[in-house]
Amino acid sequence: MKVKIVNKSKHQLPEYSTKASAGMDIRANIDDEIKVLPLERAMVPTGLFIELPEGYEAQIRPRSGLAMKSGMSVLNTPGTIDADYRGEIGIIIVNLSNEEYTIKDGERICQMIVSKHERVQWNEVDILENTKRGKGGFGHTGSS
Repeated sequence: MKVKIVNKSKHQLPEYSTKASAGMDIRANIDDEIKVLPLERAMVPTGLFIELPEGYEAQIRPRSGLAMKSGMSVLNTPGTIDADYRGEIGIIIVNLSNEEYTIKDGERICQMIVSKHERVQWNEVDILENTKRGKGGFGHTGSS
């Protein structure tokens, strides 16, 4: 699938790190480093603008290596970019560590996955079919 993209950043287009990667790495596009204190969040510009086909979304997710090594994550994960959004992709980064973190220009800060989604029409009823799980909440399907 081909997707239109405008790249106003100083960096290459998002790309898959390996042949089997599901997500494309997204890079920070900043003039000055961004210092993020513990439990602080920051909006990081990317310089990227996309035009997704209707019926698709782009999901913004944390990079596991960055999360593990530095405690940096994406705050609204997964963040959704709708097919009709045409603004710059901005990434809300949060520092969940106990130490200050500095985001540098060109750093891979998250990953983006493009996926198809469905739209539903609600069918309002009075009763739902029973299942084995029923009304059981979190952790109800097993003890471990």
